Amino acid sequence: MTLLASDSLGSLIGIAVALIILAIGVLIISMFFKTWLRAKLSNAPVSWGNLIGMFLRKVPFNRIVNARITAVKAGLPYTSEELEAHYLAGGDVENTVLALIAADKAGIKLPFDRACAIDLAVKGTAKTVLEAVRTSINPKVIECPNPEAGGPNKITAVARDGIAVNVRARVTVRTALDSFIGGATEETVIARVGEGIVTSVGSAETYKHVLENPDNISKLVLEKGVDASTAFEILSIDIADVDVADNIGARLQTEQAEADKRVAQAKAEMRRAAAVAAEQEMSARTQEMRAKVVEAEAQVPQAMAEAFRSGNLGIMDYARYRNVVADTDMRSSIATDGDSPKGDTQQ
Repeated sequence: MTLLASDSLGSLIGIAVALIILAIGVLIISMFFKTWLRAKLSNAPVSWGNLIGMFLRKVPFNRIVNARITAVKAGLPYTSEELEAHYLAGGDVENTVLALIAADKAGIKLPFDRACAIDLAVKGTAKTVLEAVRTSINPKVIECPNPEAGGPNKITAVARDGIAVNVRARVTVRTALDSFIGGATEETVIARVGEGIVTSVGSAETYKHVLENPDNISKLVLEKGVDASTAFEILSIDIADVDVADNIGARLQTEQAEADKRVAQAKAEMRRAAAVAAEQEMSARTQEMRAKVVEAEAQVPQAMAEAFRSGNLGIMDYARYRNVVADTDMRSSIATDGDSPKGDTQQ
């Protein structure tokens, strides 16, 4: 009886294990069969081991298989391992595959590794690797200056004759896939083109040359190689609009003349103040000398009194002195009356 019970228990355990294995198999088949069958029928087979491995690594196997089917149908036999590795690196598998297909159809040589590198390089930005490939196929136009930046809509440059010119350009570029990684962005291209425009206009003898031949600006800017070390290749620079802004030279000369005028006025005011100070100083000296004369005249009576007391001057001498003074005053009065106008004399 014991032996029969042991055999029955072993049989039950075996049946349970078989049922568990069967349930797991049914679960696996129900989970991966449609994806496996779709890949098989699309001539892009993916093994059961790869499907289970992607599931365990928490990789969306449906996305990987769909991307592989899309690539294989376009004639690009990338393996599921390559696509999975790019996904695990943080890349966008669908856009990368579409970019590779677009490049292949356009005859552009774009290796899978470079496409993955470009996709990872633009991650976190508003651009995608598919957009980069499309721009390489179909060039786009960049406004210079960029109106979306919120600044002026034209570049102002000054010719040698002092006349300012407003210029607006359209730059046709396409993506340079070989130098896309690490290359400068559109902002750098716009800045370099703007600098080239300012330099070109500044080298013109007169603003008339700029208005007559705006294509010279494009030629000079292109010769500078402003697309070096950028993610773009400049195909053409078209001057969309040119007009006269202002006579900078005349305005600067006017401002300089006004400044010189203020300087001259300041210097003249300094000289006037110095002259007034000198005049006041001379007036003070004149008053000082007059005070000395008055002081000296005040000493004459004192000297005469001292001469009387000492006996050096007698009364007759004093009388003669007074006569001389009176005669001198009379002569001075006659001379003054003779110099006055007739009308005054008659009065």
